[in-house]
Amino acid sequence: MSVFARTSFSAKSYVAFRPSYPTSLYSKVLRYTQPGSQNTCLLDLGCGHGIAASSLSTHFTSVIGLDPSPGMIQQARSANQNSNYSHAISFHIGAAEDLSFLADASVDLVVSAQAAHWFDYGRLWPELARVVKPKGALAFWGYKDNVILNFPEADRVFDRFIYGEGLVAEGVVGMGTFWEQPGRSILRELYRAIQPPEGEWRDVQRYEHEPGEEGGALAWTQRKRMTLGELDGYLRTFSSYKAWKDEYGEKKGQRDVVDVLWETVIDAVEPWKAKKDSWRDIEIETDWGTYLLDELFHHLLLNADPKRTIHRALESEVLQKIPWFQASKSVQWQVTGSKKRLG
Repeated sequence: MSVFARTSFSAKSYVAFRPSYPTSLYSKVLRYTQPGSQNTCLLDLGCGHGIAASSLSTHFTSVIGLDPSPGMIQQARSANQNSNYSHAISFHIGAAEDLSFLADASVDLVVSAQAAHWFDYGRLWPELARVVKPKGALAFWGYKDNVILNFPEADRVFDRFIYGEGLVAEGVVGMGTFWEQPGRSILRELYRAIQPPEGEWRDVQRYEHEPGEEGGALAWTQRKRMTLGELDGYLRTFSSYKAWKDEYGEKKGQRDVVDVLWETVIDAVEPWKAKKDSWRDIEIETDWGTYLLDELFHHLLLNADPKRTIHRALESEVLQKIPWFQASKSVQWQVTGSKKRLG
């Protein structure tokens, strides 16, 4: 997430033009929580300006938002300072992979909205295994590559400028090489590359929606009516555009890649071209690809106290194959039933 942490990044523009999330998504995410539970904790990784943390705050005793961008954290704190639940929410600058400030088995639900493709999972999974409670859960979600419905000629231009490498117009290099990898590829593939460790997480559910398509196992949809002017503002929040600007923005005579994109797309769509200078007021409907990855956590308690239990992260037949289990003839082990899915 290094681009968003740069001083050139505008957190205010990000807040202004990025889409929000529907209530239906939060309802699905909350199905694993225990109603009426006391001292519950939500951890929001890559929290950005705090939209998910704030929206879910009424369901938890404490909410912790973590993001490496000082600008994002400043926006999150400012946006939530007058909230009725501001006393329960705290935002901190930091990496998702370093949760050393959290106690073992202290988190009920871990979420990440439009940020999970940035994480180093070789370091993150062990940390999550340590801090998430035995009956805790995880939910990662986000969106990608919106299309303008009924205007495929516009989408082709967008794709060329946004993902094209090398020259995409005279004297203008595309944004394709400025996407941080492998993060962008992970996002575009709807998080399929994110594979939770077997034996630690169970009931893994994946919901996917490709932009512009109907049907499928939808967790939520991100479809919105907006003006082309608003879409222009959204494009300028892309991390690839920020990186492009840092590389080319100060060069004398260099035309802005998004400005040229709009010149090209307006020229390609006759109804928009006819509007001339008022094209920014044109209303369109756009649809993003969406995804949700959620799962339950199973935790093996390596403690020979007969009063302790082992959650069914490993079934009894698997335990029988573990040498130290075979040797523990005097230890009474109990396996608890796994948590039932809610909703």
